[in-house]
Parts: sequence; C-alpha cells; structure tokens
Amino acid sequence: MGTDRQKSQGDLESGIALITAAFFCASVMSAFSKEATGVSPLLLLFLQYGISFLVFVPPVLKQGPGLLKTSHLGLHAFRSIAGSICQLLFFIAVKSISLLDAVLLSNAAPLFIPLVVLIWFRKTVQPLVWLSLFIGLIGICLIIKPGPEMFRNPASLIALAAAVFSAIALVATNKLSETEPPTRILFYNFGISTVLLAPVCAFAWKPPTAHEWMLLVAVGLSYALTQYLIILAYRHASAAQISPFNYTVVIFSGILGWIFFGNVPDFISLLGTLLICAGGILSIRAGHPEGRGHAMGSGHWHLFGKPKTS
Repeated sequence: MGTDRQKSQGDLESGIALITAAFFCASVMSAFSKEATGVSPLLLLFLQYGISFLVFVPPVLKQGPGLLKTSHLGLHAFRSIAGSICQLLFFIAVKSISLLDAVLLSNAAPLFIPLVVLIWFRKTVQPLVWLSLFIGLIGICLIIKPGPEMFRNPASLIALAAAVFSAIALVATNKLSETEPPTRILFYNFGISTVLLAPVCAFAWKPPTAHEWMLLVAVGLSYALTQYLIILAYRHASAAQISPFNYTVVIFSGILGWIFFGNVPDFISLLGTLLICAGGILSIRAGHPEGRGHAMGSGHWHLFGKPKTS
C-alpha cells in the first residue's frame, strides 16, 4: 500500500514537472513568434506545423501503419482547421500587443468550452462553470479595456477570438480521444494543417532572412516539444490533477515579456490576469472528475463520460 502511494505521488510530481516544462516551452515559442515581426503569420503557422509533423513522423511510422487507421478523418480535419485558425489569430495578435496579454487572452479557452459544449452537444452546464465564466469575463474586460481604442487596435479581440477557436479544437480533441490515441490525433493535426497551408504559403512566399529562419525553426521545434511533453505529462497524472498548471504559461510569458520586450503590466491588467486564471482553473476543475484521460493543448475538459483507464 505504501509503495503504491509513493508511486502515485511520484507519478503526480512527474506529471506536474512535465506539464510545467511543456508550458514553459509554449511561452518560449510565443516569444519567438513575437520576435519574428517581419515574418508572415501564415508562414509561421505553416512551419510550426510542418516542422512538428516532420518530428512526429518517424516515431509514428516506427509503430506501424496500424496507428494511422481512423474512422474519424472528418473530425480530425475539423479539429485541425479550428486549431490552425486559433494559432493564426494568435500570431497576428502577438505582433501588436504584449506577450502576456496575447498568451493570456488566447489561453482563455476553458472559459468558452462550456459554451461550445452547450451549442454543439446541447449538454447541461453546471452552475459552478457559469460562475467561472463570469469571473473570467470580468478579467477579460480588465485586460482588453473596452472602448473606442479597442476597435482602432483590435489585437486583443483577435487574441480572444483565438481562445474561442481553441475551445472548439479542444472539444473536438476531447471527442476524438474517446477512440483515438494522442499520437494519432497529433499526427493528423500536424499533417492536415501542413497540407492545407502549403499551397497558401507557396503562393505568398517571401524568403525569410537567416535570422528569421532561426526563429521559424525555433517556433516549430518548441511547439513540437510542447506537444510531446504534454503527452508524457498525461501518462503520469490525470487531467484533473495537472490541468490547472497549464496557466504557468501566463507566468512564464509575463517574465519573458518583461525581460525581452520590456512589457510591464499595470495593476488593472494584473488584476484581470488573476481573474482570468482563476476563472479558467475553476472551469477546468468543475469539468473534471478524477481519472486519467488524453489531453493536448491549453486545457482539457471532461465532457463525454468516464475516460478509459491506462
């Protein structure tokens, strides 16, 4: 009994360490994308997915072609398109607002997941989740500061729209995870996104400089590493236990934004940050029974019955 408890505690600590490392990599990727000011967001997006696809192809092929068999290709494509739109909107927004605000607003997806579930599946939403949404929306208002300036520079609204598409992608991922392993979901996500973006980037190709190439490769590799670490983290601990640590990305992004871009949030923005994080974590906790499950991205919400045990 004692050994099992120690193993469980060790798994939880490993899961927390891995998910924290994953979202540190996510904040680094975001910083690289902000630094790449002269690069088209579409090219950033294409190479993010293209490099990640190349990284994931060898281990997937090593497991055999059986891993690629799926009867949900349409849902894979839908998830990929929603995720690509989310990332594209983020890359557009981060060029015009602080790294912290862009990351924070685009990671507000847990606040919108209940609404997506309500519209898509006609699922009942718990009162506690509505409370979390209310808290988070107050925080969002403090960050975007509604007024005429918001429409002159709509970058904050664009980042918030990224969170909506992220929520759609995460709900689709949740549905896929009932029958599909994480590696297959990521393979199709990277592959479909790369194929769809390739002709667009070829048509609007502008050769990057050597410095921009380094940033593009760094974005792709850090994104691939983020996804890999998330998969490892959820092998050690349940989503209920470690999903709240997704918001460490806000802390890391705030530090990187301060060090490299001189972004110092004011008191109102800090208060908004705390409220968005609190609302997001409350939404995650309200939507999670205990148990293991597949999870990828900026949050995972338990929606469709008890997850399979590993």
